[in-house]
Amino acid sequence: MQFWITSLYNGVSYGALLFLLSSGLSLIFGVMRIVNLAHGSFFLLGAYIAISAIQWTGSWLLAAPAAALIIAAVGLVMERVFVRRLGFDVLRQVLLTVGFALGFQQFALQVWGGDVLQIKLPQSLDWSLRAFGMFFPVYRAFMIALVAVVGAVLWWVIEHTRAGAIIRATVDDSEMARLVGIDTSRVSMAVFGLGAGLAALGGVIGGGFVGVYPGLDSEVLPLAFAVVIIGGMGSLRGALAGSLIVGMMDNVGKALFPELAYFTLYAPMAVILAIKPSGLFGRD
Repeated sequence: MQFWITSLYNGVSYGALLFLLSSGLSLIFGVMRIVNLAHGSFFLLGAYIAISAIQWTGSWLLAAPAAALIIAAVGLVMERVFVRRLGFDVLRQVLLTVGFALGFQQFALQVWGGDVLQIKLPQSLDWSLRAFGMFFPVYRAFMIALVAVVGAVLWWVIEHTRAGAIIRATVDDSEMARLVGIDTSRVSMAVFGLGAGLAALGGVIGGGFVGVYPGLDSEVLPLAFAVVIIGGMGSLRGALAGSLIVGMMDNVGKALFPELAYFTLYAPMAVILAIKPSGLFGRD
């Protein structure tokens, strides 16, 4: 019983982290139809920027929004200056975003070096609660609560505001949205910046327990794509469901079948693709 309780706690907290990473990627897919292979770099750079911000200010609470805003601005510039010129040419999108990913990796290596770094957590979060003979890190509970708030705000904005209606219209049919007067280019830029900012926030949150190191972006990117494929592109509900599935399968699979960890992680993705290629909540 202790094993399953611990696995559930760890899986949900890891799924919360994946939701921050993948929700923006899902919206970028849905709105812009862009295969952004630099999305993992936003996660990595957000973590690195938070480390520097904590060194300068001594405050984790200031570092998290600062990293998210800086990387969101980077995403806006990247979309406005480079990505928009490519249109819907998937091959050029892949080549461009891979180039950005490599450039971001080299930039991070030159600035922050190749050592494994750790984001220093506030003392109020850096402890464990003992219950039923088990220890539960409070920081993981904070992650779950924070992502619940972020997810609720995103859901409310998308489902109950005019801006959200515009985003949903662009996801459903961008050509029809343009015909009724929606500036889809601005929507695309805003969504790209939002996705970059969410990924950076995920990097700040995740850097507190997985560490920050070169190559982290390449490790988290396949997980984000797995979440989007399972949940369906352009759907927050899909991103949430996919994140929880991947988070649980990753934790349970590594504990029960370490030699088959990758199989247990990506098997659900293969099954869902075979049954419903658009994902659990994607539109056919």
